[in-house]
Amino acid sequence: MLDTYRPVETPEGVEIGLRVAGPVPRLLAAAIDLAIRVGVYFVLLIPASLLGDGGVGLLLLSMFLLEWFYPVLYEVRRGGATPGKKRLGLLVLHNDGTPVGWMASIVRNLVRFADFLPAAYGFGIAAMLVDRDFRRLGDLAAGTVVVHRETEIAAGYRVPAGPPVRPPVPLDLDEQRAVLDFAERLGTWSEARSAELAGLAAPLTGVPAGAGGTEGVKNLLGFANWLLGRR
Repeated sequence: MLDTYRPVETPEGVEIGLRVAGPVPRLLAAAIDLAIRVGVYFVLLIPASLLGDGGVGLLLLSMFLLEWFYPVLYEVRRGGATPGKKRLGLLVLHNDGTPVGWMASIVRNLVRFADFLPAAYGFGIAAMLVDRDFRRLGDLAAGTVVVHRETEIAAGYRVPAGPPVRPPVPLDLDEQRAVLDFAERLGTWSEARSAELAGLAAPLTGVPAGAGGTEGVKNLLGFANWLLGRR
């Protein structure tokens, strides 16, 4: 695989694509969430200091709830993302692509104590580096995965304009749709991923599948523009 795209089949039998998130965006999201919690702790510290021992007890209880259940509430009730994950465009899902539930979210967050060991999130980072889908120990235990939220395009997909190229052979309706679908989604893939997919159409483009580069992509884009009548 040239990117982090993962095809999964939902319980309804529908195949969808997920782009799993690597360690860097996940750690940045965790840093944002930590900063938010620390800010709340400082705000709570002021009234707690005025209540003596009772205030200290309330502060410790608040810290416990925020540390362990703040992520759970956001993941289950706020579309699978804490503020940090939302800022980085991430969300938590079950491995099959369905929204995360209470039990899975509780398990993945309670197992964070193991991810923290031996220090500085050591086991968690190590697990993400060796797992194909960058799952930490909590994700492995709960059956969850962190993915990039797909960008919504309000106006729909559009085929980029370019020089039209007549296909070398007549294309049936399904083949025409496949070429147009590829051209419409060019902006959603990395350059390497686009070249990889274009290699599947090597008999049509005349560019060998393992040749690399963007010549095959340009040919398919030209075919799409020709099919749309852009002469």
